[in-house]
Amino acid sequence: MPVTPEQQAEIATLCARSRPTLRTTSEGMEQHLYTVRDVLDHGFVRVIDYMGDDAAICQAARVSYGRGTRAVQDDEGLIRYLMRHSHSTPFEMCEVKFHVKLPVFVARQWIRHRTANVNEYSARYSILDREFYIPAPEQVAAQSAVNNQGRGAVLEGEEAARVLEMLRADAARCYDHYEAMISREGQQGLARELARMNLPANVYTQWYWKVDLHNLFHFLRLRADRHAQYEIRVYAEAIRAIVADWVPMACKAFEDYRLGGVALSAAGLDCVRRMLRGEEVTRETSGMSRGEWREFTEALGVDTDG
Repeated sequence: MPVTPEQQAEIATLCARSRPTLRTTSEGMEQHLYTVRDVLDHGFVRVIDYMGDDAAICQAARVSYGRGTRAVQDDEGLIRYLMRHSHSTPFEMCEVKFHVKLPVFVARQWIRHRTANVNEYSARYSILDREFYIPAPEQVAAQSAVNNQGRGAVLEGEEAARVLEMLRADAARCYDHYEAMISREGQQGLARELARMNLPANVYTQWYWKVDLHNLFHFLRLRADRHAQYEIRVYAEAIRAIVADWVPMACKAFEDYRLGGVALSAAGLDCVRRMLRGEEVTRETSGMSRGEWREFTEALGVDTDG
């Protein structure tokens, strides 16, 4: 199950409390506090706490205690300017803390984003639950022929069934052995810190992940991208939806300039200028490698045989 009865009871208790506060709150984020968003088959994301809002970003940029003295358009324009010119510090004034349940192999990708504070469930002290990520049939795909770290065509029929059965059987067998090693009738079982090494990478773990908005945007730029692995991308998309309600102006600027925008090299910018002048530009005359030219033309939506 995504949320244990104990966690659900804790959530209910926290939601039932009403606390007056003098600090800045975000109406959109208040609706997400403690709410569980299911991800994958057993995972979830939920907001534990947060600090700041769009106005806090502007306040930090202006180094002013004034609030409500500027028009909304002024705040939005300032935020877009900050994002456009990569002024990151004001975005660091907003922070959020998530409780995330995720497969171990996803956690190992996620932890590469080191500019955050993380506290993970410890399998040295506690016993991990019998919960494993088993992909949906439409996510069982062959290795990509053009991308060494991506997927190709979806497997179908008997081959897909064979792979899914192996995943289920191997996960169950590993957990059976894990349980057998840590609990032996009449004898002291193997230490949990050793027994855990036999568990598969698709077993679920949990952590608290606290990050500022600037570094969260960096996480989303990489992990909400269509090229990111599906299993981490769905977590990023869930978080992105939360951020859109928390800091809508900052999130819109991020989507425009980072997630939906592209960066051009000097060669790429030169090619665009030549194209605007009516010049026919090919890969051979572009000064780019084959891979660079392919990415450039894909970004511009230009059909090419080069």
